[in-house]
Amino acid sequence: AVVSTQSTGTKADLVNNLGTIAKSGTKSFMEALSAGADISMIGQFGVGFYSAYLVADKVEVHSKNNDDEQYIWTSSAGGSFTIHQDEDAEDVPRGTKIILYLREDMTEYLEEKKLKDIIKKHSQFIGYPIKLQVEKEREKEVSDDEAEPEEKEDDEETPKIEDVDEEKEKEKKKKKIKEKYNELEELHK
Repeated sequence: AVVSTQSTGTKADLVNNLGTIAKSGTKSFMEALSAGADISMIGQFGVGFYSAYLVADKVEVHSKNNDDEQYIWTSSAGGSFTIHQDEDAEDVPRGTKIILYLREDMTEYLEEKKLKDIIKKHSQFIGYPIKLQVEKEREKEVSDDEAEPEEKEDDEETPKIEDVDEEKEKEKKKKKIKEKYNELEELHK
């Protein structure tokens, strides 16, 4: 998903700007592709948003403008689309989220390296920061009993009595584990 708090659209904006294929060069581009043109010519047609259909079967645009409710524009290309009010919307004051449902043969676009390469190549004229949520790993020091889950006894009804020696508790060995976490990494300032 691509999320922006800067660009927003009312329901009318979604209909007028996303719902009209004639406003983009998509129709001309698709005709040129059918006639045997090379896909690398996409930049000559002003396709922009509609280039998403090169990798996605379906596109959803969730948009909330200060002057309107939050709406979802959905299309599977082919010239038709639906718009409905987002009843399950998170309480977002304004912004747009675009979700691409990738085609099965386009999963390479889920790879972090591929996304970083594309952003680096095509973001030189973008005037705002671009961040990518990435999975990272860090070492964390924990005591042995934290690192391994406790095993449950089969006979839970039998009470256990243990002597706890505070000195021994302090002496428990520490163990380093690798912990995965997600972080927004700024790729373009």
